[in-house]
Amino acid sequence: MSDALDALRVPGRVAGPDEGITVDELGLAARNHAMPMELLREDVTPPGLHYVLTHYDIPAVDPAAWRLHVDGAVRGPVTLDLASLTARPSRTVRATMECAGNGRAALTPRPLSQPWLTGAVGTADWTGVPLTDLLDEAGLADDVVDLVFTGLDHGIERGVEQDYQRGLGVAEARGEDVLVAWAMNGAPLPVQHGFPVRLVVPGWYGMCNVKWLTRVTAATERFEGYQNRAYRLRQESDDEGEPVTRIEPRALLEPPGFPDFMTRARVARPGPVPLRGRAWSGWAPVARSR
Repeated sequence: MSDALDALRVPGRVAGPDEGITVDELGLAARNHAMPMELLREDVTPPGLHYVLTHYDIPAVDPAAWRLHVDGAVRGPVTLDLASLTARPSRTVRATMECAGNGRAALTPRPLSQPWLTGAVGTADWTGVPLTDLLDEAGLADDVVDLVFTGLDHGIERGVEQDYQRGLGVAEARGEDVLVAWAMNGAPLPVQHGFPVRLVVPGWYGMCNVKWLTRVTAATERFEGYQNRAYRLRQESDDEGEPVTRIEPRALLEPPGFPDFMTRARVARPGPVPLRGRAWSGWAPVARSR
């Protein structure tokens, strides 16, 4: 195997000291998009302005042929079509979702990937079936430790061909707000947000919220797939790193005044300028104030 291919296989490579944004990264930026910061004023982000990150191609999904399979170490595998899933008792959860790489373009050293600044975030009302209801119906074996979620998107990352898959521990997967969701802000999921069905894990970074969900597999060993290994905090490319899980406390200001087109530098007229913003976290309580 060549040294070049070995380098491709390293998850989370960081840029060299003088390495600028690459053409490949610009290509990612053209496919994906951030939430405009002025939309911090909205309690719920319109779907077309919610941040989007798609690892591979958006899959072509026939909703009539789509199925969700719950299998693996279970007493009785469950298979549902879309009509059966959406006919079940549902709930709606408002959740702020953020990409684990939000802000990476300004880091030193800079991880090579989608060059986010600050807008890889959005808040939506997600509607779906509580995942724990489906797990109860299938009946998890006593020795299950992880649930593995598989999406229909398929591609290559760092030289590894794969379906998009992400593992989550049983306790986290059984959270009361974890949903197998089919609606966003009261309407069917837009295709870029995982139509017809996606996983929503409030409080966890976006990589855990698997889109175009088609399979939930109960596993008796820890899932060590690529997306679990890649999302780790590293200072060097060969660091083992710490797993990225729940969203760290974060706050952003709604931009005051009005912008310069090219630089986005803000201009404010003389006089008092009110400052407003939002704060969120996947694990720490955030006090509300006005």
